Amino acid sequence: MVVTPWRVEGKIDYEKLIRQFGTQPLSEEILGKFRRYAGELHYQLRRRIFFSHRDLDWVFTKYDEGEKFVLYTGRGPSGPVHLGHIVPWVFTKHLQDVFQAKLYFQLTDDEKYLYHEEYSLEFTTSTAYDNALDLIALGFKPELTRIIVDVVHIDALYHLAIKVAKHITSSTIKAVFGLKDSDNIGLTFFPAVQAVPCFLESVVQGRNVPCLIPAAIDQDPYWRVTRDVAPRLGFYKPAQIHSRFMPGLGRGGKMSASQPETCVFLIDPPREAEKKIMNAFTGGQPTAEEQRRLGGNPEICSIYQYYAFLFEEDDGKLREIWENCQNGAILCGDCKLRLAERVARFLEKHQEHREKLRDAIEEFLFSEEERKLIWSKGLPKP
Repeated sequence: MVVTPWRVEGKIDYEKLIRQFGTQPLSEEILGKFRRYAGELHYQLRRRIFFSHRDLDWVFTKYDEGEKFVLYTGRGPSGPVHLGHIVPWVFTKHLQDVFQAKLYFQLTDDEKYLYHEEYSLEFTTSTAYDNALDLIALGFKPELTRIIVDVVHIDALYHLAIKVAKHITSSTIKAVFGLKDSDNIGLTFFPAVQAVPCFLESVVQGRNVPCLIPAAIDQDPYWRVTRDVAPRLGFYKPAQIHSRFMPGLGRGGKMSASQPETCVFLIDPPREAEKKIMNAFTGGQPTAEEQRRLGGNPEICSIYQYYAFLFEEDDGKLREIWENCQNGAILCGDCKLRLAERVARFLEKHQEHREKLRDAIEEFLFSEEERKLIWSKGLPKP
């Protein structure tokens, strides 16, 4: 098992990751607070798709004391967005709706340019804007959402980034991220840039504001470094809630753009997505007769995981899918077809929203006035 911000390989042992990263499993007490705030648990919490946290209990204590929190998550724009990428975005939107929380969404065009030798900066920046369309098409509120494109909005980030960087040693970055002497120095500096949105709202408001980061657990190393630095700069430590990885359509492993036949991109033509799903790996038997007699194994089935992660919010109906598979009441081809139809409808609707919002993206980006405000507040008075 390998889990880093740049590589996720092998069969993932989430309990081992909790021990290895030093996080905490979501407790019944925390889930009870979610239930109290939202009325009911989001399906991703009920199914423990979000399973781990740092200081979420502290964030809720502050919230109960009258301190609202800000949300922060993001995306490395290396290509089209796929369904696995939006798992934490769906939950982040739920948090924004329930708590009326402001979201900072960082698109790290700089990181992807630095990490991938073959990418130009023009490519990663243009991809960032394209990826942003997929975010806003999910229904985030423009008045509560600020999208950061690092290279474009660096004037609002740099004064904080160098303050963060001053408190991080090269040896720390090498140890945490596994960087080598042959890696470029931009990768050494980048964690300071990714830390900045944790503190932006505190700068804007002129007081400490709690920050909660919903993200997949492979991003946790960044926040471990940020949490070490935060008190030295007078800020709260950012809190996190971690998601599992959505599997691909192949045999094992997370969904990965490097294996395009095993993942559904949000810009895929619906018919193409349907074909991918119909060719997916399942836990079914070799023949229809054996499937009816012996049943299938939904535990290893990519189709079942698609339902669980994104495409069936009703727990009763999800349980029915599981039981029908196990007792042979449904054949894999029929189950695939039902999912393919749902995914196709989702893509059609999403792509329609995406195009309608193309001219509205400026509403979500930092305005020049906002950037000047952040910049001016971050600098010492002459």
